[in-house]
Amino acid sequence: MQNGRIDACLEKLGLVLPPAVAPVANYVPWVVLGTQVVISGQLPMRDGSLMTTGLLGREVSVEDGAAAARQCALNLLTQLKAACGGNLDRVQRVVRLGGFVACTPDFIDHPKVINGASDLMVQVFGDAGRHARAAVGCPSLPLGAAVEVDGVFEIAP
Repeated sequence: MQNGRIDACLEKLGLVLPPAVAPVANYVPWVVLGTQVVISGQLPMRDGSLMTTGLLGREVSVEDGAAAARQCALNLLTQLKAACGGNLDRVQRVVRLGGFVACTPDFIDHPKVINGASDLMVQVFGDAGRHARAAVGCPSLPLGAAVEVDGVFEIAP
């Protein structure tokens, strides 16, 4: 449902939000706490399957990792839209993104990978998309995903 300036921005960018991905374990996709929405980690799911698996620094390039992080961000926006009752114009600010990169021990370009998600938030929300962030490496992620991103957003009541 197109209903506002953020939906118009997504359309202008040529982006279509994917269907919401169901949790893969015992948790909920998002929680609203007053004027904040906390969204569980999103994997780079596209068309029902992971678009990128493996380790950065081995079989996954920084560019492919950044594309996977961008897909995670699109999945975050899908969950955020649901948490906002279908109206992304309620989003006041992207507060924080947490980025997890499955990588080899010597991989050091985590920030470049998670920029795929951060850049999308700024494209969609402008200055309100600038956020605090963590970009960390880990030995593995659920389902063999190369990247996972979670987020905290401020919304209007």
